[in-house]
Amino acid sequence: MGFLDELQSLFSGNRVNISKRFALLKEAISGTMSKFYMARDLRNDHVVGLKILDPKKTAAFESRFKGIQKPSEGEIAAQLDHPRIVKTLEYGLTTDGSPYLVMEFLEGAGVNSLIIGRDKELQRRRVKFIRQAAEAIAAVHAAGFIHRDVCPRNLLLCGDGENLKLIDFGLTIPATKPFMQPGNRTGTPNYMAPELVRRQPTDQRLDVFAFGVTAYEMYTFELPWLSGDTGLVALTHAAPPTDIRERSGDINPTLADAIHSCIEPEAGKRCPSMEEFLEMIQDVPDEESGDEGMRG
Repeated sequence: MGFLDELQSLFSGNRVNISKRFALLKEAISGTMSKFYMARDLRNDHVVGLKILDPKKTAAFESRFKGIQKPSEGEIAAQLDHPRIVKTLEYGLTTDGSPYLVMEFLEGAGVNSLIIGRDKELQRRRVKFIRQAAEAIAAVHAAGFIHRDVCPRNLLLCGDGENLKLIDFGLTIPATKPFMQPGNRTGTPNYMAPELVRRQPTDQRLDVFAFGVTAYEMYTFELPWLSGDTGLVALTHAAPPTDIRERSGDINPTLADAIHSCIEPEAGKRCPSMEEFLEMIQDVPDEESGDEGMRG
């Protein structure tokens, strides 16, 4: 870093000048509150994932927690160190005041695209990937957080196609009473638990429910209820779901029961934790092949 760069850094409060620090190689899929890039860090020549948040949209979301000191996405993500979770290397503010995160760059497809394409590789390894997704969410919960946006879009099949990683902690909150009061109805509608839109108190079982819907979809390529694009669709999740056995005749009975325990509409009857789900399926074998029993 030259003298002028050091001077600029000093007067900008150590904020990062994105154009000087990173070479943006390509823009990847971006969300409603951020843009995501594959970038080269010019300080060390490493290829990284660079997420730049929209400051106005981020501030609007975090204003919902006024007075209770919500940690930023970067502060939360940096605490999560687990092989099933994308690793956050750095976070802070850009020179124009936008929050940013630097992460390991994950080369791979989102599980949502694999579901849409009824991908054979997903089909052959569905039990394994369901178990990996559960491990990732369990790690988030063990760290004291609720992800709040568990869905296939936020699971990436990485590298050699054998490992899933959980991403995107933009809606993640601490699992403490001030953050679990009724009113915050953010999330992805098709994966929302009914208590969320009923304005009832929430807890980590929100993620258990969203995981259950995701696991159901990973196994059958279909949702357990009709889909929708508004939060009101979660009200339909109070009705009995289509039995997973009707859509996948070869599913292990123990796994079927475990998935249905996660998508129980009443939180009090739902599988209480990801650890318990993992215990329920600990003896369920991974598939050798996923060609039998799938319909459609």
